[in-house]
Amino acid sequence: MAFEKSCGAIVYRKFHGNTEVLLIKHLKSGYWSFPKGHSEGDETEVETALREIKEETGLDVFIDTGFRETVTFSPRRDSTKMVVYFVAKAKNGDVLPQASEISETKWVEINKAMSYLTYDNDRVIVSKAKAFIALMK
Repeated sequence: MAFEKSCGAIVYRKFHGNTEVLLIKHLKSGYWSFPKGHSEGDETEVETALREIKEETGLDVFIDTGFRETVTFSPRRDSTKMVVYFVAKAKNGDVLPQASEISETKWVEINKAMSYLTYDNDRVIVSKAKAFIALMK
């Protein structure tokens, strides 16, 4: 059984008094999710998340390790994948999608994110992130 590990984040910003999260639409599969990707070498989870967010969106972010949630699933019959998600605050809102992997990006008010997300696991994560972000001032 193969094992894969990816790390990423629910990237958010405050915009006109609202909390918005960044969603990405994957080019090959067409599903909406959050920036994430595979660890390389001896990267830490945070280093992987920072690199993948930068590669996929062009954004620099502040990662809050106080929020760490995992999702485990089986993308293929003979493999297990674990995704580690953090919450990350965008330093700016100027997204530059990675054309080879991302077909579209969208800042969405956090309460509306559920209607875009393709997978239930992502809906659970964004609900938890929403509660976490609400506690931050």
